[in-house]
Amino acid sequence: MALTPKKRAFIKAVREGASNKDAAIAAGCPEKSASAAGSRLAKDPDVVAELHKLNALQPVNSDVKGVKAEDRTDSAPEDAEPAGFDLDAALSHRDPKDFLLAVMNDLGTEPKLRVDAAKALMPFVHQRKGEGGKKEQAKEKAAQVGQGRFGPRQPPNLKAVSGGKP
Repeated sequence: MALTPKKRAFIKAVREGASNKDAAIAAGCPEKSASAAGSRLAKDPDVVAELHKLNALQPVNSDVKGVKAEDRTDSAPEDAEPAGFDLDAALSHRDPKDFLLAVMNDLGTEPKLRVDAAKALMPFVHQRKGEGGKKEQAKEKAAQVGQGRFGPRQPPNLKAVSGGKP
């Protein structure tokens, strides 16, 4: 659902540092029910998504209700390398299977990301038990029959023999 003007006004007030109740009043909610409306708007999925998006683009240094200034961590140091997904590496592979294999085998990638890549590769590398078509099952049965007592014989061992006397 799209952001309504009331939700946009609420987001703007929250980004300016207002509490949920004050932001709801600024958005046009009645004062008697502003506390409940502010709580409801703060939990709205559209509002939460928009706040996260805006905070990622332009972080606000004001205190937000529920998060103390001492508890917040400042942005990551500039010399730190961002962990996780590498877009350049993804674009260098033409096949998704090759990319997942590279991620899985890369020791510099986060362990959770490596495990997720391995899980995504499983169906391509290992077949589930009982999975497969009738042709594969027929081939397996034929191979098992040939292993019995009356299986196919070994071909004779032929040698080249010269026809003349030495």
